Amino acid sequence: MAAYLCPPTVIHGEHPVTTSQIVAEVSDRHPHAAWAPRVDGIAASTGIETRGWMLPLETAVAPGTGNGLRSVGVEPAQQALARGGFTQQDVDRMIAALETIPAPQTVQERTAPAWEAVQSYGERAARGALQSAGLDAAHVDCVITSHSTTPALPGLDITLANKLPLRSDVMMLPATQWACIAGTRSLALAADLVAADPDRVVLIVIAEALSTTYQPADDTLESLIVRLLFADTAVAAVVTGRPRPESVLRLDAAWHHTLPGTQDLHRLETRADGTHFVMDRRGPRAVQQTVTAMWEWLRVRYQDEPGSWHPDVLLAHPGGTRVLEYMEQTMPDAWPPGLLDYSRDSYTSGNRGGAAVFDILRRAQDAGRLKPGDRAVLYAAAPGLTATALEGEWL
Repeated sequence: MAAYLCPPTVIHGEHPVTTSQIVAEVSDRHPHAAWAPRVDGIAASTGIETRGWMLPLETAVAPGTGNGLRSVGVEPAQQALARGGFTQQDVDRMIAALETIPAPQTVQERTAPAWEAVQSYGERAARGALQSAGLDAAHVDCVITSHSTTPALPGLDITLANKLPLRSDVMMLPATQWACIAGTRSLALAADLVAADPDRVVLIVIAEALSTTYQPADDTLESLIVRLLFADTAVAAVVTGRPRPESVLRLDAAWHHTLPGTQDLHRLETRADGTHFVMDRRGPRAVQQTVTAMWEWLRVRYQDEPGSWHPDVLLAHPGGTRVLEYMEQTMPDAWPPGLLDYSRDSYTSGNRGGAAVFDILRRAQDAGRLKPGDRAVLYAAAPGLTATALEGEWL
């Protein structure tokens, strides 16, 4: 399977949003929510103090351009009030009052500026990845893109084709719905592509504006947690079928696993006010099942070395601290401690969704502690529930 990964480029959201800002905003907006007395403890339990967004917090919480009459219109409202027996003076007074009530942002108002940011961040990440690989856009044979939080047609792949620009014969593989698994699954697909043609150059670009799931009007506990967790990030990397001087990791094997009957545990829903990420409390337990299955894959893969093999680094995006703890608890006793240090470090500034694994890998590279020959395992799970892992060697 051998595929070679060049250093990823990671561009974090450039607008810092602190947890204290989020707590203040939700507390002011929902003072009587069931979670209100516990909001400080809930926020602290995430371990996240600041996350970067592509757009400022004020953009997410701003009212829409319409008012309280946008959905029904002034004339139908006047007629309904008149039929209710109100005088014309009362009708005029109530219509005037309704016109002062701001309406929430529409899907278009919320998504359009985020989509512009996703394209800009994605282009910057792509240019950085090509530079890190010692290549330019003319060398790219295939581009794999993912941006599940800002659906658009045409998508990021076409944006890159025009902005970089790419050759007209480049293979486009947009994978909008991969979400949190975009990092590992795009690497697995790229490895298959270069295995078929070792001279092929694959560019991976993932740009996620997860802040679009911040929904001010939603007062559920799950929505509060979503608001506290997510960060915006764009990442990109080049995969080749032959080693390059810039290559940092050789990918040797990939594994995929999907749990039947779990498609409703975590999901994106598009509503009148935008995109909502719906969480289910059973989710972490289901993700743990994919972790257990991954351990079994590695055990079988190295069954001839049962007492000596272990990864030197585990670059894992399981979506939350509970699963990181489960991973540590279920690792073989002989494995060294600290395998998830870079995963934990990444999570302290937010859940980056599909961009997370590349961010974690970049942190491992920048730390400078890994040496040639060290074994690495990359893992991610996503709504579905589905997971992909890869195993390879540091170069």
